[in-house]
Amino acid sequence: MKNLKLFTLTALAVTFLASCSSVRVVADYDKEADFKTYKTYAFYKTGIDKAQISDLDKKRILKAIDVEMSSRGFVKSQQPDLLVNIFTKEREQVDVYNNNFGWGGWGWGYGGFYNPWLWGPGGGFGNNVSTRTEGSLYIDLIDAKNKGLVWQGRGVGTLNNTKNIDKKEERIREFVASILKEYPPSAEIAAN
Repeated sequence: MKNLKLFTLTALAVTFLASCSSVRVVADYDKEADFKTYKTYAFYKTGIDKAQISDLDKKRILKAIDVEMSSRGFVKSQQPDLLVNIFTKEREQVDVYNNNFGWGGWGWGYGGFYNPWLWGPGGGFGNNVSTRTEGSLYIDLIDAKNKGLVWQGRGVGTLNNTKNIDKKEERIREFVASILKEYPPSAEIAAN
């Protein structure tokens, strides 16, 4: 029984950690756009300059976008078919975990350990509260000719506030790759 409890707690912890590290992605697109005609891209400097992140993180994001776009056969150009824009949002997420393991119930004493004359819930260790930063990265693809938005991808996930630059760059690459995995739209892929 003890091994089953340990296995269950370990499985829950692994599941929780995996869910925290994943990037949740949503994409939207213009159904009228002909995605087969887009072969070249450039960054939309005016929009990127407004992004509320450090210049170093902007460079990391743009580098990751370059890698993903070139892996899809796109070429960077002075006369692009697509303009790539980014913007970000972040918010603090507060998580409360109830650690009452249920030894006891209502009655005298706090689990029978601390004060035998205390009336209230028995057992457990109370609640733990933790905070984490959840960030959103938006990647917009804009038709360079008509300046209309043709595709937008958004990735949402936990940002690792780390001093380890390699881990930070890896997390940025994960965000960008997860978002651009949705491009071109699946309806367009099915039409080809």
